[in-house]
Order: sequence, then structure tokens, then C-alpha cells
Amino acid sequence: MKKWEYLTAPVLIHSTKMILDNFGADGWELVQIVPGPDGQGLVAYFKREKA
Repeated sequence: MKKWEYLTAPVLIHSTKMILDNFGADGWELVQIVPGPDGQGLVAYFKREKA
């Protein structure tokens, strides 16, 4: 059975591509981006298979 680990991270609007590319290079798969708790920023949810 696969096991997963998860990560949440804030995403800055002006550097979204760079942030997502960096997490992707580390093996993280983007699951979803939602508004942050303050209603202004964004929060990204990532997952990757545990080694």
C-alpha cells in the first residue's frame, strides 16, 4: 500500500510559477490551491509518496 506525506504552503501571487516549480522539483504534486485563512492570500496543498 502506498503511503503519502502532505505539505501546505502559502503561494505568493507574483511568483506562483516559481514556487510551484520548486515544490515539483522536490517531488511534491500539487493537489489544490485555496484562499488562505485571511481571505487574501493563497494556500497550496501538496502530496508525495513516502520513501
